[in-house]
Amino acid sequence: MLGLVVFVYLPILWSVYLSFFDSYNTVTPTTFVGVGNYLDMLRDPAFRSSLLTFLAFAVFIVPTTFVLSLSAALLVARTRVMQSFFRSVFFLPTACSYVVAALIWKMSIFSGIRSGLANAVLGWFGIESIPWLSLADPPWYWLVIVTARLWLQVGFYMILFLAGIQRISPTLYEAAAIDGAEGWKVFRHITLPQLRATSTAVLLLLLINAFQAFDEFYNILSTFGTYPPYARPPLVYLYYTALGSGQDFGHGSAGAVILTLIIAVVAVVQGRILRLGDRGD
Repeated sequence: MLGLVVFVYLPILWSVYLSFFDSYNTVTPTTFVGVGNYLDMLRDPAFRSSLLTFLAFAVFIVPTTFVLSLSAALLVARTRVMQSFFRSVFFLPTACSYVVAALIWKMSIFSGIRSGLANAVLGWFGIESIPWLSLADPPWYWLVIVTARLWLQVGFYMILFLAGIQRISPTLYEAAAIDGAEGWKVFRHITLPQLRATSTAVLLLLLINAFQAFDEFYNILSTFGTYPPYARPPLVYLYYTALGSGQDFGHGSAGAVILTLIIAVVAVVQGRILRLGDRGD
């Protein structure tokens, strides 16, 4: 509790308090501006653009992670030999640091040079090297960012789905087999409905994590110093606002509070739509 209070709750409360003041190069409030910082952030085209970046990222990462993690869970659940091994192999990337994975993706796999792993594989098929990290069109860097995030998080959500699958009563599948149902029909009418609570939780966690995207964007694209509007999510923008050359902690805190409120509203709305927590789930 002491750790939570000192390192989590007090900084959050101080950030909210700081958002109502001008505070440059110091975390001590100076001039009270009321909701001025909030209005400035909402009017800032760069901040609004960062929210659009999140939407684009979420459109890619949320459904793709959901499908891949559910597919992996179904495959592992059906495995009768070395199931623990395959479960561990899928889950192992979760233990890797996002920073380390981003640097490996950036410097070894998608380095953009001929000797990089991705371009070396393309060269085997006679395809010219691709500048993966170029900020010009086409935006290949999105593939680098998305694949890094997928490798890191698919295994975690696979474990959640696997736990949900193992809670499904075998008698349901036995009854389906007696009725002659198999394959897609079993998945659609038994597995998927029984996983509704797990699916809702996974979608909620995926959306929140997409809002909090930072490490892969910052570490993969930070070499260039500047970001195009469509390559800077909210946390990266707030990082440069509060800790960049201007060190504007007032506006940075206001942006953080706005982002937190957006996450909270989206989480509540999604929970209501998907009926998270209904009796029987």
